[in-house]
This record gives sequence, C-alpha cells and structure tokens, in this order.
Amino acid sequence: MLINLSNHPSEKWQQSQKELAKAKYGLVQDLSFPEVPPIASTEEVGKLAKELFKKITNIFDQCANEHMPNAVHIQGEFTLVYALVTMLKTSGISCIASTSSRNVSNDGDKKIIIFDFVQFREY
Repeated sequence: MLINLSNHPSEKWQQSQKELAKAKYGLVQDLSFPEVPPIASTEEVGKLAKELFKKITNIFDQCANEHMPNAVHIQGEFTLVYALVTMLKTSGISCIASTSSRNVSNDGDKKIIIFDFVQFREY
C-alpha cells in the first residue's frame, strides 16, 4: 500500500504516476498533508509528526495482509516532512517523493509551466 501524504490527491496524478504507484504498491490511499502554522515551534511540529506517525502505522496495520510493500509518498512543509520521514524510516517504513521534469513554454506574454512525472525517489 502507498499512503499519499501530500496536498496532491492521487486522482489528479498523471496516468504514468498512477500506473507506477499501482504496480509497485497496489492500493493508494490519500491522506491530506496538514497545514503547519509558520509560528509553530519545533516541539509542536514534532507532536504533529508523532500524530501522523500513529495514523500512518494504524492504516498499515489494518492492511497487514496485503502482499505488496508499504510506503509513504510524502511531500509538504519541510520541517514536518523531515521529522516524520525520520520516524518512519527508523521504523523500517519506506518514504518516497515524486520527481518531475519542468517544461516551460511561452504563449505570447504567458509563461506555461508543465511538470511531467518521472519517478518515485526514496528519501
């Protein structure tokens, strides 16, 4: 199972990203990345990371009889990502991010930027 912890729902992913996620992990479950207030202390971010860790491990425990590997696709506010990835990896849970190529074109005075999914990369 792949838990998509980001603000980019998997239903809006490019087809190639959806296909790779399904092939590698089977089921994909979205979990919205929480808003991290800019005034949050390091301790508050750590507490939020612990809450997310519990939520993620509970989801994986409920799907324990799946035959595909588990991973967390995690992208969001840097300090929370760092804290949570550290906890997850310490527990043996794989963490990945999406990589993309950035394609820029101009249409008159408009700049058009398209991101094309390339791969999942391990943290």
